[in-house]
Amino acid sequence: MVKEIERKLPVVHMCTIVPISLTVGANRIVPTVAIPHPLGDPSKTPAEEKAIRRALVERALKALQTEITEQTVFTE
Repeated sequence: MVKEIERKLPVVHMCTIVPISLTVGANRIVPTVAIPHPLGDPSKTPAEEKAIRRALVERALKALQTEITEQTVFTE
């Protein structure tokens, strides 16, 4: 599905298991926190969790703006 959408507009696949994203052919991949809580960590304070989420969204926005020629995992 990601590859079909990618034909029309850039897509970032935010996921917890990067090898699966690579296998299904996602082009821009942003690793997330954990399977039960991909965009946060309930053991953190609300402020810490907001910082985690913000960093992940900023990484995804950077990935959208980056020209790529092959599958790329954005870890920073």
